[in-house]
Amino acid sequence: MKKTMKIKTPAPQYAVCTDVTFAQRDGWFGHVVQDLRMDIVYPEQGKKKSPCIVWICGGAWLTMNKSAHLAYLCQLARQGFVVASVEYRTSNVAQYPAALVDVKEAIRYLRAHADRYCIDPDHFGVMGESAGGHLAAMAALTGNRKALDQGAYLEYSSAVQAACPWYPPTDLTKFSIPSDETLSPPEDLLVGFRIQSDPKNALKACPVHYVTRQAPPFLLIHGTDDHTVPFSQSELLYDALTSKGCDATLIALEGSDHASMPFFQQELWDIIADFFTRTLKS
Repeated sequence: MKKTMKIKTPAPQYAVCTDVTFAQRDGWFGHVVQDLRMDIVYPEQGKKKSPCIVWICGGAWLTMNKSAHLAYLCQLARQGFVVASVEYRTSNVAQYPAALVDVKEAIRYLRAHADRYCIDPDHFGVMGESAGGHLAAMAALTGNRKALDQGAYLEYSSAVQAACPWYPPTDLTKFSIPSDETLSPPEDLLVGFRIQSDPKNALKACPVHYVTRQAPPFLLIHGTDDHTVPFSQSELLYDALTSKGCDATLIALEGSDHASMPFFQQELWDIIADFFTRTLKS
């Protein structure tokens, strides 16, 4: 069968750029240079600009893979966003605030290259899971903390206009003490000391410590049966935000555990897309 068709072209072509280096850091005890990279999904649309959503992978601050959820991020991109999944130094390489410093430099890099990737530099969102949710919340709540802006592109802001953390640790001082004190939990490794021995200092790495009236809109998503990061951690941040009169929503996924299948269903991703459409496109 021979068939001739004329296809309308209202949508742009989307490109996926992987392993884009946005920063370099010392690696292997300072003997080598480590590239920090990101994957970017963007529409090739000329002068038209789209809001950018930065995704931060989880992994207890000890491991991460920026490409693990690229299939889902591509779906989000096709709903009208540029999406960038960023790499950061893990706690076995550098302790807090190194990972947050890396995320902030990634945001500044994207603003500096906004024309190249058709990004609207005034509308950035951030989203992440678990440890990545912690970093997403921290990035959203420290946009005006210049001490955390280190590295290149310092003439650009690292502030974001919306945040969607999934099952984030928000107050590290509220985690239970391990029964075996010879084992260091991930949150201790993140900050480099026993949190229970110095909780005041540990608050410097806690999103709840940075909540102000100027916080951007938040969409928190957490399973009520999370055995890794207790559901109460999102409740703590939600309560802190709403007590300041901030725009905050907490979605409790009934019976869901950490990183379980409900987080990867279209119904939830549509809610996320609606949130970023409301906060970044209006």
